[in-house]
Amino acid sequence: MQFAIPSSLRWLAVPMLAVMAVLAFPAPSAVPAQAGASAQNASDKPYVIEYYYKAKWGHAEEFIALFKKNHYPVLKKEIELGRILKVFAQGPRYHATEDGRWDFRTTIVFKNAQIANDNFDSALLLKQLFPDQDSYKREEQHRFEILDAHWDVPIKDFDLDAH
Repeated sequence: MQFAIPSSLRWLAVPMLAVMAVLAFPAPSAVPAQAGASAQNASDKPYVIEYYYKAKWGHAEEFIALFKKNHYPVLKKEIELGRILKVFAQGPRYHATEDGRWDFRTTIVFKNAQIANDNFDSALLLKQLFPDQDSYKREEQHRFEILDAHWDVPIKDFDLDAH
C-alpha cells in the first residue's frame, strides 16, 4: 500500500521505500496524479512515477551531469510529443543511512498509464539528439556503471477528505 507523504517528512520514508523497492515491484496500474479526478476515464488520468538513483560514493554529481546531458533531452522531447506532462528532479537535503540512501530522484508525470507502459521506442529521438552514437552509448553505459542502485515507484494519490 502506498500513500502520499508531505515533502517535509519524505526523508523518513527513504529507508522504507528502498526496502519496498528491493522486495517487491508491484505491477503498475492507472494512478491519478491529482485527487478528485475519479470521474475521468482511467486512460485520461496522468500517471506519476518516481525514479530513484543511488550512485557509488563520490559519483553523484557525475551521474547527475550525465543524466542532464544524455537523458533529460530525451524526456524534454517526449514532453514536446505530448507523452509526458512534466519532469522534475530532486535530491535529499541531508544524508540517510547507507541502506536507505539515494542521491537523485526524477519524477515523471506521464499523460496516462498506457503511455507510461507502452514500450516507446526512442531510437529515432536518440539518433536525432545525439549524432555521435558511440559517445552517447559510452556515456550512458558509464552513467549506469556508477550506480549502486536504481528503483522506480509508481505513485498513487489519496484524497484524505473523501469519506
